[in-house]
Formats: sequence, C-alpha cells, structure tokens
Amino acid sequence: MNDNPIGVYDSGFGGLSIWRAIYEALPNESIVYLGDGKNCPYGSRSREEIRQLADEAVRLLLGRGCKMIVVACNTATAAAIEYLRAKYPEIPFVGLEPAVKPACLSTGTGVVGVLATERSLEGDLFRRTAARYADKVRILTAVGEGFVEIVENDAEQTPEAEETVRRVLEPMIAAGADRIVLGCTHYPFLIPVMERVIGERNVEIVDSGAAVERRVEHLLDECGLRAGVGHKPEYEFVTFADDEYGRRLEHKAFGR
Repeated sequence: MNDNPIGVYDSGFGGLSIWRAIYEALPNESIVYLGDGKNCPYGSRSREEIRQLADEAVRLLLGRGCKMIVVACNTATAAAIEYLRAKYPEIPFVGLEPAVKPACLSTGTGVVGVLATERSLEGDLFRRTAARYADKVRILTAVGEGFVEIVENDAEQTPEAEETVRRVLEPMIAAGADRIVLGCTHYPFLIPVMERVIGERNVEIVDSGAAVERRVEHLLDECGLRAGVGHKPEYEFVTFADDEYGRRLEHKAFGR
C-alpha cells in the first residue's frame, strides 16, 4: 500500500479528461494534477522543447511525492515518454496513444479518422500503430486546428467552436470515416460539439480515457502502490501559469 498521490500532467486543461476517469474509478487515490498553462499549446513545439517541459513537470510532481505519473498529454507522450522512463526508472509512467487499434478493428466502412496535434501525428507510437492496419483500413489524419485554444478559453459552447469543429470533421465524414479517434486530451471536451456536427450519421467518436485508467489500475496493483481502503484522498491542482489558471483547473475538473 502507498497513500502518496498519483501525478497527472498535461500542457493545460486537456488532461482533466484523464483526471476525471481516474478520480471516478479510484476514489481512495489522491491526485496531483499539473496543467502547465504557461507553455500551452505543445502541438507545434520541437521534440527537444517538449522534453524539457515534460522533465520540469515530472520534477515538480516528484517533489510533491507522487508515486506514479500519468503523462495525460498525447503530444508529450509522443515526444518525451521514453526519455522520462529512462531518466526516472524507479517511477511507473503511463502515457497516451491515440486509440487507433479499437477504431480500426470496429470500423464498418474501412475508413478511420484521427484527430491529433502535429507532434502526435509525427510520433513513433502513432506511426507504428497506423502502419499495422494500413493494408486493411484507410486512416485519415487531421490536426485539430484551434481545438486546444477553444478548450483553454472555456469556449466550447460558442458558435465559433462548432464552426471550427465542423471544418475539421466534415471532410473526414465525407470521405467515409465512421470512426473518429481523438488523439489529444483536450479534444474530449469538444465531444458534445462533435456530436452536434455528426448528427444522425453513423459515426462513432473513439477516446482513450478508459484504457488509460485501466492501465493506471494495472500498474498500481503490479507495483503494490494502491492507497489503503480507508485513505481519505486529497486533490491538488498546480500550474506553471498564474493562480487564476490554477483555480480554473480545479473548477473545470469538478465541472463547476
């Protein structure tokens, strides 16, 4: 048993979609959420810059006693997860990968759309997975231009958000995609908008949040790190941005 917190890290608000999955499934676990905020978005930054930012985040979370770290950012996972595992071999890390496999296995049309950041689409994890199914499934990729900024500005319910989402989704749907994979943790906050754009068409949105939570549980058990049954959890929200950003993280986490 280990009552220390789980660390969850993202460039900003996006990883709160993963935070919620862990929070709901593991009510005894304390969680420290780090939303960078200051350097968001990460999508077009260089691999080296993202590694430096991720390393700084990990050092902060370790300073708060975190027993495990979830890199709840597809871009940071693609650019830095192997680097982090090599530098901190004593710490269990959970990274993110777009849920391409389940989408490819369940598609009826043989066309799958993947929405992600530029850096995630260039990452080895995505490329290896996509190549595995390339002979059977047509995989369409697109950068969710403006998606991260919409979520960071709490603008999900604006007409501009729907216009932005429609501009990216419609070409994929028109090309026959019946599965849309969300390859950035900010994107699930736009699922209600995506569903309005999709309407009655037979298109399913595929997210990786549940799979990440299951991986967290598996590692907690494998490493003997679960919190005690009677442990009273604590939740902390930290950022490299200002105090107001930190307050917004907490409000968004609890849906306030």
